Amino acid sequence: MSALKFCGECNNMLYPREDKDTHTLLYACQGCEHQEVATDTCVYKRVLRRPAGEPKDVLKDAATDPSLPRTRSVRCYNCKHPEAAFFQAPTPGEQAMTLYFICCNPSCGHRWRD
Repeated sequence: MSALKFCGECNNMLYPREDKDTHTLLYACQGCEHQEVATDTCVYKRVLRRPAGEPKDVLKDAATDPSLPRTRSVRCYNCKHPEAAFFQAPTPGEQAMTLYFICCNPSCGHRWRD
């Protein structure tokens, strides 16, 4: 499993980086020039310890997550805000994926599914 790595020179955290010439994974310090070859290719691993079901508390801050796509084609049913973040997840007991929406209004945060 991936763990935080620290620089042996200045004790700053090491960040994953690709060596463009050899296409190998490195861990490099942003404070000095120290870098080391990664022994494991896993950079990040998220383990969820809860039963499968509707993802309610997994994405508490999903509306502020810049990696989630946004849409202005739906309005929040709760506050009528014109923007929502969305993602797909499997629905328990069904084979189809369900589309989940999260209101981008910071004071609302309402969630619904399509």
